[in-house]
Amino acid sequence: MKALISRHLVKVCLMLLVCGGINNSGYAQLPSPALVGYWHNWNDASAPYIPLNAIDNRYNVIEISFAVPVSPQDMTMTFTPDNGSVPAFIAQVQALQAAGKKVLLSIGGANAFIDLTTTINRDAFITSMTNLLVTYGFDGMDIDIEHGNAITITGGTIASPTNISQQHLIYAIQQIMQNYRTTFGKKMLLTMAPETAYVTGGMSAYGGIWGGYLPIINALRDSIDLLHMQLYNSGSMYGIDGGIYTQGNADFIVAMTEAVVQGFQTGGGFFQGLPAHKIAVGLPACGNAAGGGFVNDVTVKSAIDYIRGNGPKPGLYTLTNIYPSLGGMMTWSINWDAVHTCETAYNYAINFELIFGTTTLVNELNSSDNTVKPFPNPSKGKFYIQSEISSAELIITDIAGKIIYTEQQYTDLQQVDITEPGIYLIQLRTGSEVLNDKIIITK
Repeated sequence: MKALISRHLVKVCLMLLVCGGINNSGYAQLPSPALVGYWHNWNDASAPYIPLNAIDNRYNVIEISFAVPVSPQDMTMTFTPDNGSVPAFIAQVQALQAAGKKVLLSIGGANAFIDLTTTINRDAFITSMTNLLVTYGFDGMDIDIEHGNAITITGGTIASPTNISQQHLIYAIQQIMQNYRTTFGKKMLLTMAPETAYVTGGMSAYGGIWGGYLPIINALRDSIDLLHMQLYNSGSMYGIDGGIYTQGNADFIVAMTEAVVQGFQTGGGFFQGLPAHKIAVGLPACGNAAGGGFVNDVTVKSAIDYIRGNGPKPGLYTLTNIYPSLGGMMTWSINWDAVHTCETAYNYAINFELIFGTTTLVNELNSSDNTVKPFPNPSKGKFYIQSEISSAELIITDIAGKIIYTEQQYTDLQQVDITEPGIYLIQLRTGSEVLNDKIIITK
């Protein structure tokens, strides 16, 4: 079976972006691919409250919605479970984490205004968010700020914004991350869910809300684990090809996704994109979940298959490249996905599984940051295995348990080549630990 696999040491690969631009800051990682779902901390008659322990198992990143400020003038952030006690909620969070899920606290939402113009508000934001993350044991935080001075352009450039509230938000997130590492000894996960106007809208104008997230994304690019722009409730947007695209179809999904990977020119300078593994496609779970932008399953699959190099062009937009390491999918929301009255229950989660095949959960053993990480994942055959662990035995099996390959002495950043499509299990074994992950090989 060794004929199926070739082994090379390719240290240069990590330095180049050929392998997807892996972020080495602490090795804290989201599941890959990620199915991100926002979870309502309230009851809605049309999309009822769901206990955390009743969420569909396919969701491996849960964004708790929302932490909000005390008032537009007081940026002390608050969050209290709407249903049940704090200890019971914490126990449910811990149960999800024990199952390999990541649970993050999302900031903002459609109704909250975030303004960190004063140092008093900035420091209140830092202290209160740190306390919430520590109290509930969340894996990190999500930036879903849709209103307020903290996400508007008042001048300057992407690299040097002049808005003091925006500067304070960047500083605050960095400080919260530092506080988190001090407390938990690992990297805080960071995701973002900007509306299109705040990102790709920067191509048509740069000021106010237009491009408002770009300085924030740029300043925190090394710390961001996943950016899932809201491809809904959106006006028409430019693609990097100069065309204008409207929500609700395959072209919008493809054009907006490539824009945030490739980057684009704005009045505030060039926005350098993020690696594809840090990008997820964000869509409504069903037609009633958003004011516009819902896309049917077949179209979503055709668009993402094209982005990942697994299918033909589904519309007019032509990609400049393919992105097999795309980070996954996001939806508003888990609650909407669960109901039968809009689409089939958990329709979005089912479609995710059809597109990506399975999820890869990151195992954190003995409270250690050690993980085994294959990338890109899924792969068309060649992939790399990364881990901080050394002096380990590497074992790769198929899903039936048949050993495909063994190596007594694993060396970091081995290149592996598996020719047969399927799901393969990867283990690194030492005297005290067993690290596990999966790799999906596609045609």
